[in-house]
Amino acid sequence: MNPQHPQKSEMTSLLLGAGFALASLIILPAVAQRVGLGSSLTIALRGALMRAANRL
Repeated sequence: MNPQHPQKSEMTSLLLGAGFALASLIILPAVAQRVGLGSSLTIALRGALMRAANRL
């Protein structure tokens, strides 16, 4: 058994969470503005990304 396995799992979760947060707060609104999505749809997509991040 590898004693470092829990640390790798925690680091993976942390990186995925940070990636979802970055996508939700910065990338998604920029792309939404570029393609002309409304703010309510952008907020709904942001919520979906954050729910996906919480499931990991």
